[in-house]
Amino acid sequence: MSRVNRPPMSISRVSKFMKSKEGKIAVVVGTITDDVRVLDCPKLRICALKFTDSARARILRAGGECLTFDQLALMCPTGEGTVLLRGPKNARESVRHFGAPGASGSHVKPYIRSKGRKFEKARGRRNSRGFKVKA
Repeated sequence: MSRVNRPPMSISRVSKFMKSKEGKIAVVVGTITDDVRVLDCPKLRICALKFTDSARARILRAGGECLTFDQLALMCPTGEGTVLLRGPKNARESVRHFGAPGASGSHVKPYIRSKGRKFEKARGRRNSRGFKVKA
């Protein structure tokens, strides 16, 4: 599976989604990462492809469980009692460039060499430089 379809997910995000789902196993096809902003990690049972070392340590310290997909298949072969989660796929920086940057009304980020005065900031972009294209 490609990297685009395996977005990472932090412990804080998993705990937010699993708040009302006590006793269920969170299943993430991707990496579970640590979040230092969360002071106390709740007890979580998570099945994922990978765990960062710090995330694994925090989950185990809280009394939780880190599972592989092989272990999950043996525990619940039908998938009952599991919650399938996915990280933010469109959080990648490259997604901002998708589309047509010159089209009116489009907020697509153009691929430019520099962010200076001379680069895609002159005619057509500002009223003070001849004209501005209306969105």
